[in-house]
Amino acid sequence: MLVLGIETSCDETGIALYDSAAGLIANALHSQVLTHADYGGVVPELASRDHIRRIVPLARQALADAERQLADIDAIAYTAGPGLLGALMTGAGVARSLAWALGVPALGVHHMEAHLLAPLLDAPRLRLPFVALLVSGGHTQLVKTTGVGRYELLGESLDDAAGEAFDKTAKLLGLGYPGGPAIAAQADAGRPHRFAFPRPMTDRPGLDFSFSGLKTHVANVVRTLQPLTTQDVADIARGFQDAVVETLIIKCRRALDATGMDALVVSGGVAANRALRARLKEVAPAVYYPPPALCTDNGAMVAYAGWLRLKGGTAAPSADGEERLAIATRARWPLQELAPP
Repeated sequence: MLVLGIETSCDETGIALYDSAAGLIANALHSQVLTHADYGGVVPELASRDHIRRIVPLARQALADAERQLADIDAIAYTAGPGLLGALMTGAGVARSLAWALGVPALGVHHMEAHLLAPLLDAPRLRLPFVALLVSGGHTQLVKTTGVGRYELLGESLDDAAGEAFDKTAKLLGLGYPGGPAIAAQADAGRPHRFAFPRPMTDRPGLDFSFSGLKTHVANVVRTLQPLTTQDVADIARGFQDAVVETLIIKCRRALDATGMDALVVSGGVAANRALRARLKEVAPAVYYPPPALCTDNGAMVAYAGWLRLKGGTAAPSADGEERLAIATRARWPLQELAPP
C-alpha cells in the first residue's frame, strides 16, 4: 500500500510517501520559520496562506523523488488535528479533494499520535508497550502506550508547554524564533550554576507539567539585569535549558517507575535538544527518538500513522461515499479520545 501523508497543522508543510513494502520513499518539507520570524511566533493567517502556496509543489516533488505517479497512491492520510484550524483545513481540503479525484480513501490522523508513533519508522527493535514523552511546540505529555490507539495520559502541561516556554524565553532574550535552537546555541556558552531557576512541579507528587512560572522567573531576571550582556544571555539560556531538561528528566523517571516499563519514546520538536538527549540516557535502558529530520512536524509521520491505522482496520470514508468530501478538523483533540483501529 502506498500512502500519501499531508501535514499542515502549524508552520511546516510536509508531504511524504510511505510504501508498506519499501518504507518511507519520499519526504518533502517546507518550514515557515522565515515567514514568522519577524513576529516572534506563528501568525495563523500567514501560515494558512503559505500552506496553500506550498502543498501542491511539495506533492509533485515527493512523487518525483519517489518516481511514482498520482495513480499509484492507494490512500491519503492527513493531519485532522490538533492544530491551527485554518492550516488544518488547507491540508484536509487538498487531501479530501485528491482522494475523491483518485477514488481512494482519505483518513484524518491525530497530530500527536503521529509524533508518538514516528520512532517506529526508524527503530525496528522498539516494541510495545512503552512510555512516550511528547514535547512539541504546543504539547508536553507523558503517555502510557500499549498499542496503536491504546493510550493512557499520565501527565500533561497545565499551561505553557516546554516548546512554548523555549519560544517565549528566546523572545525575552532577543534571540528570535524558533526559540528551541536559539536557546540551545546560547546555552552552550553559558555558565551552568549562575542561575538556579525553579524545576516546576517537581516538589510534589504527580506527572503534570507547568512552565509558565519558569518563564516568568526568567522575565524577572531579565528585567533586573538590563541591559543584558552577551554573557548574561548565555548564562540565562543555560539556566533555563537546565531547568526544563531537569524537570522533564524527573517526570520521565517517575512515569517509568509508576508504570513498571523500561522503554521510553521521546518525540516532538524539543526531542531534538542535545542536552535533553544526553540526560535521558540516565533515565531508561532504552530511549528511542525519531530520526532528527522527523522530530519536527512532517508528512512522514502522518503517512506512517495513517498506514498503521488502515492496516489495523480503521475505516476511512470511501471515495464514493456520502462523506467523500467532508472536512472534519479539530483545533483541540485530546489524545485519550482515540480508539484502537
